[in-house]
Amino acid sequence: MRVVVQAVDVTKFITASDASSKAFKTATLLKTLSVNALIMGENGVGKKSLARFILPEASIIDASQHQELLLVLDSNNEIVIVNIDSSPNLKILIAKIVQTKTRVIATSNQSLNDESLNELFSVQFDIPPLHKREADIPLLMQKFLGEASSLFGGEENIDYEAIIPDLSSNATSLRRQVMIKYLLENIQDTELMDIIQNYIAPKLGSNNDYKEFLYLYEAPLIKAGLKKFKSQLQLADKLGLNRNTLRKKIADNKNYL
Repeated sequence: MRVVVQAVDVTKFITASDASSKAFKTATLLKTLSVNALIMGENGVGKKSLARFILPEASIIDASQHQELLLVLDSNNEIVIVNIDSSPNLKILIAKIVQTKTRVIATSNQSLNDESLNELFSVQFDIPPLHKREADIPLLMQKFLGEASSLFGGEENIDYEAIIPDLSSNATSLRRQVMIKYLLENIQDTELMDIIQNYIAPKLGSNNDYKEFLYLYEAPLIKAGLKKFKSQLQLADKLGLNRNTLRKKIADNKNYL
């Protein structure tokens, strides 16, 4: 039997906000009960983290893996089912859960209004998106900064308080933002050149490649210079260019500035 088990969520659940604290209290209560529960909310709000907290030893499987999931239900007393709203046959899945009497903690990316689900999951609760849990955001950013420092080495030296949080995918997009910010502030020149090389290598092959990829150097140089010196005249002087040449380069790279 092949079972694809997903990794746990992007972060341990943080409870600085009232909404997160309430959700965590519900999850804590569910650890002591033997009932099925459905956790709802957008991607990246921490649904899987709470489900894993409730059933720490249970396998985690996506509902889209329908046949594998049915097999797992035959051989497990408890299971975490993520994205139950993506099940290709919810009716069969519910019947199987009832038949096997498996304890299930499920997650859904949307609110579900299904009578059979309401009967199956005696406890249902929502986790609000991060923009409604503002107190959680600084602690999440600090957590992700620690992860970045541990993963890539170096000091936790970015000013995450100055970052405008990307909450488009809640903790998922926020984590990616902090990781990229950390890399950008700690990257070495040789590492940067390796990144550019890996980007360019599969794209080479025309008779105009030098000019085609010159923007990768010129655009960030001009953008950084304008931000630092606030003046085209000063930037031209620092770069050793005459002002007309700089203006032409700015025009050539206008799509990237």
